[in-house]
Amino acid sequence: MKEHIAILQPEIPHYRKEFFQYIDKQCEESDIYVYNSFNSARKQGFDIVNQGIKCLYSIKCHGFLIYNPLPFISKKYDILILMLHFAHVTTWFLLLTKWLHRKRIILWGQGISVKRYLQEEKKPDWKLKWQIALADGVWIYTEKEANQWRKVFPNKPIVALNNTLSGASDMTEFHPVESKEELKHKYKIKQEIILIFCARFESNYRRTDLLEEAIRRLDTDKYGFIVIGAGKNKPDFSIYDNVYDFGAVYDDSIKQELFYMANLYFQPGWVGLSIVEAMAYGKPICTFIRSEETKQCVEYSYIKEGENGLIFRDIDDCVNRIESLSQEDIERMGENARSLVKRSLMPQQMGERALSIL
Repeated sequence: MKEHIAILQPEIPHYRKEFFQYIDKQCEESDIYVYNSFNSARKQGFDIVNQGIKCLYSIKCHGFLIYNPLPFISKKYDILILMLHFAHVTTWFLLLTKWLHRKRIILWGQGISVKRYLQEEKKPDWKLKWQIALADGVWIYTEKEANQWRKVFPNKPIVALNNTLSGASDMTEFHPVESKEELKHKYKIKQEIILIFCARFESNYRRTDLLEEAIRRLDTDKYGFIVIGAGKNKPDFSIYDNVYDFGAVYDDSIKQELFYMANLYFQPGWVGLSIVEAMAYGKPICTFIRSEETKQCVEYSYIKEGENGLIFRDIDDCVNRIESLSQEDIERMGENARSLVKRSLMPQQMGERALSIL
């Protein structure tokens, strides 16, 4: 491809590395601009990539962002990949002045507010609708939201990327040298069935109350919980005998072993890319139904009830259904989860979908 493209992002976390490498290899030139400083991104808990990334001067005020537009109107770029975000003032400026700078603009985003999901899945946000109307094409994270916008703009190039993360291929093929029982002995884990949680405790929407309720109500001799993650909203898990709290884990070899030992992935709310990681390791996803009380990110649509995971109505339903699971059910759903990642959620596939409308 001969395109010269510029991409705008807040920061480039490590899990996007393979995607951007693929884009760079396929285009004549691709430059990435970020508007968050590397230090602020690290403070948010991101393991970021900064090699070859260009920092962009920006101003944030009351939720709105103004960034320097000059690099994007450079003659060397044919296409701009900007964010589908109505509070990005400069993006509106670049969309409204396409007749002047003559760049094609692709907007990239979730296509919906996760916090207002139940309302916007019925009536799409009018501000995003205006942005999409002005754009030449759209990259949407997942198929469900892409289909929603295709109905509004049937003639607009809109593609679902199937949001995924770097390393997904290696995760699907991981097999440790030691057996599961040997690893349990190594980490002093004694329960028969292990549920693993792996996410940062920064968001107020994780529903840690439901996590703790499940820990208390499931048989502590049979069900254990591995917890990976840190953050300001993290509960004190030291009071539970059946919880093995590893905090923030940066050693991939340890993380791989912890996932291998687990039987189920359990995250009550705000499930996002973390479920792709769990699925890649062959773990069925256990979460709660999306509601006003329990927010879920767009990757929630990857979960197919009874096929690759379980979606609970309430805590009673959660406890009863986990207790009734057979080992055969767990293995079947786990293999289906891994198959979904192999089939549709590889970084190269994400890149191919993105380039398909350029």
